[in-house]
Amino acid sequence: MSDAKGEARTGEARAGELRHESWIEAGFEEIARTGVEGVRVEVLAKNLGVTKGGFYRRFRDRAALLDAMLQHWSAGRIAAIEKQASLDGATARERLKALIALYSERMNTEGMAVELAIRQWARSDELAANAVASVDAARLKNVGHLYRATGLAAEEADAQAFLFYCFVFGQSLLFLEHGQRKRAQLVAKSAETLLRGL
Repeated sequence: MSDAKGEARTGEARAGELRHESWIEAGFEEIARTGVEGVRVEVLAKNLGVTKGGFYRRFRDRAALLDAMLQHWSAGRIAAIEKQASLDGATARERLKALIALYSERMNTEGMAVELAIRQWARSDELAANAVASVDAARLKNVGHLYRATGLAAEEADAQAFLFYCFVFGQSLLFLEHGQRKRAQLVAKSAETLLRGL
């Protein structure tokens, strides 16, 4: 047996051993780099160092992988905001302040790249749009509950939750000329505005 054949068989064996989640994770890495168009079976197999055969033992086709990615992403984002917005012994104001810090002090560049790629995908795909809408609804609902817990009426709490998310995601997209220190000062001042009177 030649080395090339032996390597191919080893690659096939590895592909068969890869978990369903490994392909999804590879899909997220690729969508963060190149967008949904780059999430192709041959690209993922190459990135994972395996042949395409294992992919088709886990997924019917590329569309099935993309669907699994959307389900995984939306379920993960919804579970995250439910956990992050849980009072769990903290006041609503403390929890809101912690959420602002979480999203503004430590930039998760890969997570943001995935989020932006999925939102771009959602502009032309109904399934992606539905996944994004469900995540946005959960985020607004959970933060709205926190604002209600501070004593705000429902309509005002919902408006504050909307402003909160406009700030949280908007600030992460801005490139500021003044550097990290100035950014931190602006975020702190903005947080005070979002939490004023609570």
